[in-house]
Amino acid sequence: MSSFIKFSEAVSLAFHTAAYLARHPERLVSSREIARSLGASENHLSKVLQRLARSGIVHSTRGPNGGFRLRSPWEKMKLVEIYEAIEGPLAPGRCLLALPVCKGNRCSLGAVLHKTDEAVRKCLTGTTLAELTRSFRPEA
Repeated sequence: MSSFIKFSEAVSLAFHTAAYLARHPERLVSSREIARSLGASENHLSKVLQRLARSGIVHSTRGPNGGFRLRSPWEKMKLVEIYEAIEGPLAPGRCLLALPVCKGNRCSLGAVLHKTDEAVRKCLTGTTLAELTRSFRPEA
């Protein structure tokens, strides 16, 4: 059965990566290690890590002993910060049709989309990375 709420693969990878890094706060973690643990493409993960670094969520260190580490204090970081680092601001929903039938005026789905967007924003804003990390169990 399909879920109503869908996050892009990049956002899902960002959430999992942040949780993985939170489980290893004492050291720099390589993108290869993260990719292997999550079963993800190292190329795709590198793009996600670049966005997270640009937004200040992770710090990167170059070189043979380099890697990634979460900014401090990561425990209070909200999931909405990670989401928006990848997708940009969480904006209110629009018509689900590519060419809106109702042009946004009194959209028959408008109220439902608005409530759903608000619930997702409330969840992402109200959940810290520390809370997410408590239930995270990587393969490696």
